[in-house]
Amino acid sequence: MRVLGLISGTSHDGIDSAVVDWSLDGDVLTGVVEHVGERPYDAALRARIVAALPPRPADMGEVCRLDTLIGQAFADAAADCGPVDLVCSHGQTLYHWVEDGRVRGTLQLGQAAWIAERTGVPVVSDLRSRDVSAGGQGAPLVSSFDLPLLAGLPGRSGALNLGGIANLTVREPGLAYDTGPASALIDAAVAAATGLPYDEDGRLAAAGTVHEGLLAELLAEPYYRAAPPKSTGKELFHPGYLDAVAGPYGLALPDLVATLTALTAETAAAEIRRHRLGTVVASGGGTRNPVMMAMLRERAGEARIVLSDELGVPSDAKEAIAFSFLGWLTAHGLPGTVPGCTGASGPRVLGSVTPGRGPLRLPEPPPRAPARLRMRTAST
Repeated sequence: MRVLGLISGTSHDGIDSAVVDWSLDGDVLTGVVEHVGERPYDAALRARIVAALPPRPADMGEVCRLDTLIGQAFADAAADCGPVDLVCSHGQTLYHWVEDGRVRGTLQLGQAAWIAERTGVPVVSDLRSRDVSAGGQGAPLVSSFDLPLLAGLPGRSGALNLGGIANLTVREPGLAYDTGPASALIDAAVAAATGLPYDEDGRLAAAGTVHEGLLAELLAEPYYRAAPPKSTGKELFHPGYLDAVAGPYGLALPDLVATLTALTAETAAAEIRRHRLGTVVASGGGTRNPVMMAMLRERAGEARIVLSDELGVPSDAKEAIAFSFLGWLTAHGLPGTVPGCTGASGPRVLGSVTPGRGPLRLPEPPPRAPARLRMRTAST
């Protein structure tokens, strides 16, 4: 089954796509990555998304308009990817409602009907809500992909994704949670000062010096001490948060960016050290930042940090590939959550299915879920 995974993450800069051809043999699921891509948001749409993010208010009229416009943008991205059997669309997170460590609700916009109408195939969407309704965090759902992917590695292993928010999956004992910001605060600082979306190649961080006083204050954030399962987002780590904590220091931009980069590295590395991981498979946009990766490796103790590309998963497209996998699970009637990772009361089949042009026909469920993943690109 060829499944297209679509996602726009917490950096909300564009839509990542991945087409994977999945085939099951016993308890091993093989995925051949046939296409990966990224379609940037139109500048006007991205500005509207940013304007609707917390703590800014957004009325229901704007929510409706964004649901349509994002859905149409996802439909355009899907049309670029060629024919598939199924689409799994994460959409764009606009709000993740957390109170006292419990997720009360989560909202991803991007109306799936536009994708189904454009492609003519069924679309799985709204994947996080079912886990939340079962008492889970609704994140990180990528843990369902990480655990069978890591199954063949020796020793203690984990998977770290560095997007807007960083999340870590630990193979043993089967944990997953958001460690804190990856690029979210860095991007906010760079955008406020320069209008640019991010610190390209870590150049600003490389030119700056870490301010240990500010870093200590940032590390005092209570979220880092909360026990997993836990999740966070730009509801906490937004530009106003950065202004409140870092504003009084009045640092030059390179020093501020260097300090925020060290915050990401230290909060992720602290969890790697805590779980005594020997191998960490890294992915996400943060892996393109050499300063962040150098800081992470310096602080991660004995852990060997490798890119997910070594396991056949292009690091820039890992989350889109993971959502392709989640779509495959839903189509086959298999749970897409690991309760120990999200905190849900039990495993759940995720998402809602919007039919395509013809009758909705789903495959017969296999006798058991795949225990291992083997990934490769179509060129290998």
